[in-house]
Amino acid sequence: MARRTSLEDATCAIAQALDVVGDWWTLLIVRDTARGVSRFDELQRELGLSRKVLAERLRLLVEADVLTRVPYQERPPRYEYRLTPRGRALLPVLIALQDWGDAWVLGDGGTTATAAEASVEARRVHELVGVRVPEIQLVDDRGELRDPVADDVPYTVLYCFPGAFARADAYPPGWGDIPGTPGCTLESCTYRDRLDEFGAAGAAVRGVSTQRPDEQRAFAEKERLGFPLLSDAGLSLIAALRLPTFRAAGVSRLKRLTLVVDRERVVRDVQYPVTDVAGSVATALAAVERLGSA
Repeated sequence: MARRTSLEDATCAIAQALDVVGDWWTLLIVRDTARGVSRFDELQRELGLSRKVLAERLRLLVEADVLTRVPYQERPPRYEYRLTPRGRALLPVLIALQDWGDAWVLGDGGTTATAAEASVEARRVHELVGVRVPEIQLVDDRGELRDPVADDVPYTVLYCFPGAFARADAYPPGWGDIPGTPGCTLESCTYRDRLDEFGAAGAAVRGVSTQRPDEQRAFAEKERLGFPLLSDAGLSLIAALRLPTFRAAGVSRLKRLTLVVDRERVVRDVQYPVTDVAGSVATALAAVERLGSA
């Protein structure tokens, strides 16, 4: 990839950023490393690049401190490519591009927290069945780092929601007018009321939103949820699984969806779009029971 120099743009942060990640293959490499695709052969298989071109892109990203090389084999020497803090700072850029593509290329440009069942976006989410969730850490509503996938039960139900707040005046302006946003409190409280049933079926329940942990804690305490809420404010899980988002009040928000993940971190069941909020809880429980009986 040829490096570009533009003296008149020397103080333009956009131009300088594009000098690092302006090549489209480069952003796709960042996308895939965020998904846990970290080895050279895996990246080549995913992207369909020649070995020469991929090696050059990886070299430049390492030089730019977007990726770091980590050895995983001594003889012969082999390396994994992992995002650095500088690389992880690009995740909001990727999510913004995905959101723009879902809304303006694949959709009608409207702001929505849901999708049509026959949409390309819905198909992408349903293709997560069989995909492994990378090992990441999210901050829970107590401020502690937590793996989104429980390792002490066979299944984890991750219900992703746009946002729920302890006070009515804390919701962003116009929140209730966005299709798909109403129902977050009902969804969380329905999981709370059926938590023992999920436990008996061998599943942990965890809610995920992009809210701050203190906002989640206030809501969880008010509603006495009894299970953790996880903050993906850093967009790690969203980028790893390419989960759909929308923008509201200047923040990327998760669209409402539900994943059932097994102890080996493999997604076994998906609900998206979720149109019946309370019914989706019963559907998730039925999915866990079906998987357990199988």
